[in-house]
Formats: sequence, C-alpha cells, structure tokens
Amino acid sequence: RHADGVVGMKTALARTYPKAHFQRCLVHVMRNICAKVRVDDREKIMNEFKQVHQQTNKEEATAVLHDFYTKWGKVYSHVIRSLKDIEPDLLVFYNYPKQIRASIYSTNMIESFNNVIKRKAKPKAEFPNEQSLDTFIGIQAMSYNERYFNRIHKGFGQVQDTLESYFD
Repeated sequence: RHADGVVGMKTALARTYPKAHFQRCLVHVMRNICAKVRVDDREKIMNEFKQVHQQTNKEEATAVLHDFYTKWGKVYSHVIRSLKDIEPDLLVFYNYPKQIRASIYSTNMIESFNNVIKRKAKPKAEFPNEQSLDTFIGIQAMSYNERYFNRIHKGFGQVQDTLESYFD
C-alpha cells in the first residue's frame, strides 16, 4: 500500500492489512518539499531529491537520502526533520523488482481512478443522500475494474513470477 500523507492512513492500513508494506508517495513528498523551500532553491532541491528513487538499490538510495539531509539540513531543518520522520516509508519500493518500482512509489494509478470519479460526478451537481453517492462510486469502481480487468500494468507482467513467489 502507499499513501500521500493522509493522517491515520498508515495505522488504519496496518490494522486492516497487517502484512502489507507501506510506501509514501514520493511525488507528494516532493510537492510538500517544494512548498516549504525558497523558490530559488526548488529546482536544485527537486533534482537532488529525485536521485533517491533513481538508484540501483536501497543502500545506494539511503546514502543519497542521507547526503541530501546533510546538504540541506542547516538551511531547511524543518524539511529534513519531516523527511527523517517518514524515512522508513520512503524507500519500501526498493524491496520490489525494478520494473514496478515507479508504480509503487507514486499514487498515479489511484489518482487516475479518482479523476474518473470526479469527471463522471461533475455533471450530477449533487447527490440526494450519502447512499446514492456510495452507490454511484461503487458502480464507477465496478465499471473501471471491468474495463481494465485484463490489463497488466506496466512492468507487472515481466515480474509476475517473482511477485507470486512472495506469497508462497
């Protein structure tokens, strides 16, 4: 599972899916960093932080992340403190095959579905009650699943045997 910092999400997921791994969405982490640094530093900081998810393995990524802390810690101590607090959730994607890491460290797939819901709900202006909204979202989810049921997301077909071995 992965998330973008929703309060209580990690705890709820751990309670419901105790064996699931938790990954922060690095795209959202980068957006949060951007919002907290000077405009003049944003491009440089983003280019350096992106190196975290472009390494060969978790050890190299950890070294890059710690170098990032050292370089920017004096100027942006609040940003670095926040990153250190969530560090265990930043590099979980390195536990998986390289072909699917990008799908794990971002919430793009989830956001794509959310955009479908928004687009289909927009013409409705409002729903008469919560039950009608629940029904609408349920129908959209079933329709989305039907449409993409046989689709294999980028990289997952190449590593299907590896992923299946995780559950033996």
